Formats: sequence, structure tokens, C-alpha cells
Amino acid sequence: MAVQDTFYISHGSPTLSIDESIPARKFLQSWKQNVYPNKPNSILIISGHWETSVPTVNAISGPHDTIYDFYGFPKSMYQLKYPAPGSPNLAGRVKDLLTASGFPRVDVDAKRGLDHGAWVPLMFMYPEADIPVCQLSIQTDRDATYHYNMGRALAPLKDEGVLVVGSGSATHNLRALREIRGGGGGGGSIVPWALEFDTWLKDALLEGRYEDVNQYEEKAPYAKMAHPWPDHFYPLHVAIGAAGSAAKAKLIHGSWDLGALSYASYQFTSPPTS
Repeated sequence: MAVQDTFYISHGSPTLSIDESIPARKFLQSWKQNVYPNKPNSILIISGHWETSVPTVNAISGPHDTIYDFYGFPKSMYQLKYPAPGSPNLAGRVKDLLTASGFPRVDVDAKRGLDHGAWVPLMFMYPEADIPVCQLSIQTDRDATYHYNMGRALAPLKDEGVLVVGSGSATHNLRALREIRGGGGGGGSIVPWALEFDTWLKDALLEGRYEDVNQYEEKAPYAKMAHPWPDHFYPLHVAIGAAGSAAKAKLIHGSWDLGALSYASYQFTSPPTS
């Protein structure tokens, strides 16, 4: 069955995996009931936690290893598993599509498992871990338009029943979060720079101003405060590109943590091709 939608999920803190008080956790747990009831043939997830110099897709035969790419958290988090099967066939398709679209080099990694930007949200979205998954890396030395074009190259996957999911955070300034936490803040109020950026992003997406989102560093208020490093934002551009310029955006979740970490998540629905 063809897929008409792509998604951008804000996965926030790794503690989402164990903290039942985080609202985004309930949102992800309701995924199949309230957001996307169709079961895809496979999933291609783009996480902000895999940076490489060239596009790289993992091609795992058998179940994925679970990567614990976080430090100093409760022991129970390091015992969680998400052994979804890999899909070497999908990995090969990703490489072929990117190469055909002008990406001169695309690597395949036959060993890498799923990092927490992938397995934490998927653990709630598809807890059975029975859908084949591939993960695609980002290139933080390139710009947003590059990642949008990466998504455009991958758009044919939707017709093959592949669900394309970008996983990052709508705002992601770890230094600011540490300062807020250290100062005892984050009780309920949202810091102005985070709210302004998040509101601008929502308006731009819902109005279809995708080119403005590609040019966010020049167009958005407090862009460098919201994203000092673009790793958690570029997965959004891949998701938009895969949906296409005519796609309609929908805000499917919004919540905050520590007054500066936005869990805003979006669905992009392409118009029917017929």
C-alpha cells in the first residue's frame, strides 16, 4: 500500500523512554490509534543522532542492536531493547535513489544499530518491533536545502509502502536547557526565544512556506538559539522534501519540557497522484 504521509517527530530527552509524565510519550503511544493507523511495509528513519560526512544508510540482516548513545541516565534505560529487523533491500533502494538524484557518494553500513533518536520513538509507535527499519544519516556540514533535496530524492519510497520519519527536536539548545535546569527554572513558563522560534516554525509549515523553512537561519527569529547546531532540525527537511512542495502540514503534537525543549511534531500529507 502506498504511503501519502511523512512525519517529523520531536523525540526530546532520552528519558522519554521511561518517564511516563512526559506528554509526548502518550502521544507516541497513541500513534496507531490516533495518528497513523496504516501499517507500513517498512520504515526509513532519519535521526539527529547519526552524523556522517556523506549520506549513509544502515543495512542490517536480522534484528537491530540498540545503541545507548546517552550517558549518566538511570540503569533501566540501558536495559531497553528495540530489536526491529533491518532491511538490506530498502537500504539498497535508498542508495540507488540518492545516487540517481546526484548525490555522488552514498555509503552502506552493515553493522550499525538504531540510536535513541530512532528506537525511543519507534518503541512507542510500533512496540511490536516487527516492521523492517533502516536509518539514514545527516550531514551537519551541509545546509537545510541539501537535506530537503535528499528527501525529494527519496519520495518514490512512499509508493513502495515506506514510511519516512524524521526524528529530532523542534528546538534543541542543550546549553540553554542545562542553564535552565541549573537555575531551577522550567517549571511552567516557556522562554521567549524558544516560543518565538516554535511559533514561527508552526506558522511557516502550516502555511506551506517550505522554502522559508529551508532558509530558516535567515528567516526565523532566534534560529541560532533554537538550533546552535542543526543536527536535530535537518531530519525535518528530509521529511518535508519526501512529502513534496504540495504537501499539507499538520501539527500533530505540541508540548514543552524545561521551558525551552519543544516536542512539536508534524505530519506532511501529499495530494493524491491520480
